[in-house]
This record gives sequence, C-alpha cells and structure tokens, in this order.
Amino acid sequence: MYPMKIKNRIILVCSTWLVSIAAFAQNPHTLTLDETIQLGIAHSKELKISDAKVQEALAAIKEAKNQAYPDLKISGAYLRLNSANVDLKADLGNSNEDADKKSGSPVAVEQAVYGMANLSLPIYSGSRIRNGVKAAEYLGKAADLDASSQKEKLIQATITAYFNLYKAQAAVRLVRQNLKQAQQRVKDFENLEENGLLARNDLLKAELQASNVSLALLDAENDEKVATFNLDLMLGLDEETPLVLDTPKIREDIPVHSLQEWERIAIHNRGDYQALLERGEAARVGVSTLKGAYYPTLALTGGYVALEVPDFVTVTNAVNIGLGIQYNLADLYKNGAKVKQAKAREQQLFWSAQQLNDNIRVQIHRAYQNYYKSIQKVEVYQKAKEQAHENYRITKNKYDNALANTTDLLDADVSELQAQINLEFARVDELIARDKLLETAGIITEQLSQNQHN
Repeated sequence: MYPMKIKNRIILVCSTWLVSIAAFAQNPHTLTLDETIQLGIAHSKELKISDAKVQEALAAIKEAKNQAYPDLKISGAYLRLNSANVDLKADLGNSNEDADKKSGSPVAVEQAVYGMANLSLPIYSGSRIRNGVKAAEYLGKAADLDASSQKEKLIQATITAYFNLYKAQAAVRLVRQNLKQAQQRVKDFENLEENGLLARNDLLKAELQASNVSLALLDAENDEKVATFNLDLMLGLDEETPLVLDTPKIREDIPVHSLQEWERIAIHNRGDYQALLERGEAARVGVSTLKGAYYPTLALTGGYVALEVPDFVTVTNAVNIGLGIQYNLADLYKNGAKVKQAKAREQQLFWSAQQLNDNIRVQIHRAYQNYYKSIQKVEVYQKAKEQAHENYRITKNKYDNALANTTDLLDADVSELQAQINLEFARVDELIARDKLLETAGIITEQLSQNQHN
C-alpha cells in the first residue's frame, strides 16, 4: 500500500511540474486595440492577395504602354545544303575568268549564312493602343480600390474579434465573482442548517444555484477559449497564446450626420463601389478599343539584311525603310459580335453599380439604426443594473429580517448578475456598432488615423 501511495505522490508531483512548465511556456500576451489592428493588417492573407492583384494591375498598365514602343526582331541562320545547284540566269560580268562558261551556268552551293533585323513602330492603330492604356489604368485604380475596401473590412473584422474576446473574458470574470458569492452562501447556509436555523430545502436551492453558476462558468470559459483561438489565428500568434486585453476605451465620438449624409459619404468613399465604377469606365473604353479594329494599322518599318553564300554571293548594307499598312477586311463583319459583347459587359457593370448603390443605402440604414439603438441600450442597461443592485440590496435586507424567502434572494442575485453582464456587453456592442457604421461608410481607416493623431 505504501509503495502505491509513494507512486501516486510521484505522479502528482510530476503532473504539477509539467503543468507549471506548460503555464510558464505560454506567457500571456497583452494587446491594445491599436496593436491588434496593426497585427491583423500585417498577417492578413486577404490583404496580401489584394496587394498582389494591385501589382498585377500595375504590370498590366506597363504592358499596355509598351504597345506604343517599336518592335525590334533579329533573326539569323546558318544553312548546310546537300548538293544544291543554283542556276543563276543573270549576267554577272565574269566572262573574263572563263570565256567558255556562260554567266548562267549552274553553281554548286553547299552552305549559306544570313542575318536580318526588322523594326516596326506603330503610327496609327485606330486608337487601340491609347484606349488599351486607358482601360488598364481604370482597372489598376479598381484593383487599388478593392484593396482599400478589403482593408476596411479586415479592420472591422479585427475589431469585432477583439471585442468578442473582451466580452467573453468579462463574462468569465463576472460569473467567477458570482460563483464565489454562491459558494460562500452555500457555506453560510450549511452552518445555519446544521444549527437548525435553516430548512434543508433552502440549502438545496442555494446548492442548485451554485451548480448552475458553475455550468455557466464552463460555458463562459469555453467561449473565451474559442474567441482567443480565433484572435490568435487572425493575428498570426501561436494558437495557444493567452491574451490579456486592455479595457476598451471610449474613443472620440464619430461625426454626427443625418442618415442622408451618411449615405452620401458611403457612396463617395466605399472602395467596392468606386472600384465598380472604374471597371465600368474600363468596359466603356474597351468598346472603343474593339471598334478600332474597323480601321487599318499604319506602322513605320525598317530593316537590315546580310547574306553570305560562299563562292556565290555576298550581300551587306541592305538597309530598307518605309511605311507598312495592314487591314483585316474580315473584321468588317467579324468584329461586330465582339463589340456587342463589350457593350453588354458595360451594361452589366452599370447595373451592378446601381444595384450596389441600393445595397449600400440599405447597409447604411441598418448600421445607422443599430448604432443609435446600441446607445439607447447602454442607457437602459445602466438603469437596469442600478435597479437590479438596489433590488438585491432590499431583498437581502428583507431576507436577513425574515421578510423574504430564499427563492427571492437567489432570484435577485441572478438578476443582478445578468444586469451586470448585459451592461458590459452593451458597452462593447456600442463600440462595435459604431465601427460598423464607419466601415459601412468606408471611412473607418480615416477615422482611426484621426484618433491616433489626436
């Protein structure tokens, strides 16, 4: 029996030591809201994708501009021929070398070397190059606006995740406090019950409430773990890192605007809407680009040719320059379908922008109403907390004077706890609703920058 006890003690000591090491390895990480936002931006995969798309759009603009530069092609070859006979008909004036041979006698050619350089500079292409550059620039602006819109959404998502964790931690803190009170009440009731001053049924009610609070604490702690994991993952931290959050501060109030003014601000600043307008402009220019196929292409051309056929001919300094024109007559009847498709895409983008305009107005209206409702809820829950606290004080006083039963006391205690949690959540929800209104209007980044400068 004794060896077994020693073994159990060793296991207990080792377990405690391992738990201590694990707790020491996971040092809590203190986070402010500003630091959270910066970490979220730095580790966002969505933003990295958006930045890559912006770089792609910039490269596309450069590619479109390169179309106006001259094309220079260089080619050359060495040819080995097998018993090729060349019958040159022209009189080369070589009769002094062999009077018996005719100038047109066959010549055996076994190899040849040539090199060419061609240059073509576009002069006129039906405005296709110029319109192509414009379309690429519009698409580049759209990609940049998409990145800006994505950043706004990320900031709002990061703020929400931060406050969700704060709410979870606040719930754990308040429930733990209430659990201590409930456990202390059980101990007090046990002493009273042992001395015959309290009915057994009242003790069971107190124990039942303590059990319910314990279950509530398990749920709150589970919510805290999930919220911590989500925020750690979002910020690029180790998934098991405990987080200590600063108490949310009431930042500068947002500007007071009417609902119509908020709609105007959103239409002017929303990156996704402005990006759609830029794509519409790109589609409009794309129609003009395709119409350029109805016109010929004119280019300045130049070239150089060098040729060497041993024992036969040598050509050097064969420079040429001129104008080249190209006109695909098939485009007169084939290009019409492409133009119609481009016009249809332009119409799609136009009506998509109109649809998004309506959606933005709906989103602004919802965010506006939710924000001002959250302000009112804070006021209501503040009064409810004061009322619940006063109700518990009065009920406790009555209970101590045998004017209220145990059920009344426990109900008052639960009501006070719920009022405290509701107020804490309402204060955080007000901040979330305010930032949601700023994000919906497309100015959350601008507002945060102003707060930092202030």
